[in-house]
Amino acid sequence: MTMFALRPLSFALIATLLASCSSSPDKLSEPQKPVQEITPKPVKPIVVKPKAPPIRSNVASRMPAARVGNGKSFVGNAQLNRFIKRMVSKHGFNQAKLTQLFSQVKHETWISNYMNRQRPSKKKLNPNGSGWSKYRPKFVKASKINKGVQFWRQNNAALQRASQRYGVPAEYIVAIIGVETNYGSNFGKFRVIDALTTIGLTNKRRGKSFLKYLEDFLVMARKEGMNPLRPVGSHAGAMGYGQFMPSSFLSYAVDFDGNGRRDLWHPTDAIGSIANYFKRHGWRSGEAVAVKTHAVGKRYQSLNSGFKSNYSAATLKSYGVKTNFKLKHSGRTSLVILPTHAGGEVWLGYNNFYVISRYNHSTYYSMAVHQLAKAIKKQRGK
Repeated sequence: MTMFALRPLSFALIATLLASCSSSPDKLSEPQKPVQEITPKPVKPIVVKPKAPPIRSNVASRMPAARVGNGKSFVGNAQLNRFIKRMVSKHGFNQAKLTQLFSQVKHETWISNYMNRQRPSKKKLNPNGSGWSKYRPKFVKASKINKGVQFWRQNNAALQRASQRYGVPAEYIVAIIGVETNYGSNFGKFRVIDALTTIGLTNKRRGKSFLKYLEDFLVMARKEGMNPLRPVGSHAGAMGYGQFMPSSFLSYAVDFDGNGRRDLWHPTDAIGSIANYFKRHGWRSGEAVAVKTHAVGKRYQSLNSGFKSNYSAATLKSYGVKTNFKLKHSGRTSLVILPTHAGGEVWLGYNNFYVISRYNHSTYYSMAVHQLAKAIKKQRGK
């Protein structure tokens, strides 16, 4: 009974709802505007380009022009032909290209004559002579000291960085460059390949060594992207501000300016390379190099002296040499006697003095570098 009573009400409610829907349109029931289809623009794929290698500009661009020798070429030389074949088999060089290269290499007659001179006999150091008085003024002089100060100012950032990285004081790097090339004003005038080839093929005493230098030079030129006919150097083939031989270039030269090449004709790379050379040969940061001393009597003159010598403090003291200096040093102690007009000087050379001698095996050379370094630092501090 209840169900039948409710049915009319239900019909009435439904009718009311339908009427309501027709008079008040529901927004959700409105016909929607067709959505315009947007065709997406094609997206270019992101391509990550590999980092390009450093541009290796011709290292010779900073070199002075080398003179081309007016001698004959070595074409047809049997020893040169064997050398070329060895470079092909050992290092993978192209034989035809090497042969063509050496057709442009000239025999430097002056170098042949100079290097073939009779080797001077070694003379025992005469403590009463005046050798140091003649040698020192060539390198430790006002003009070279002043130019050293100027070079330091111009290259201060590189020198500071090299000192921090390798532990070698800036003044010793500057002094090496001053002694070797007068701060880059004298790189030499010969094509390196002419000098090395000439000595390698014409010098009986040192030919084998210089053919090895020539081998290293060609490997170096290929590695650094150099034209082998461009590098200029000394009559012995030494190169750049620091006069590195090719073997030293391969072992110790560094790309200190980070441009992708080792350029010893550029001061920044030369500075880093010289510091690296010293470090690799045992330079001890913060230690003394040498100190001037004195001796009582003349017994000390019977001792062997020079960078090769090595004595204990007790031995030197027993020969009358003063050794009690408050200096930081370790390793060897050398007795260094420098003959002068005034009667001679007595020095003690420590480990770092010996390291300088690895650059040039000469006691006078090592002392000249040491004293020039000290003079440059003193002048710069004024």
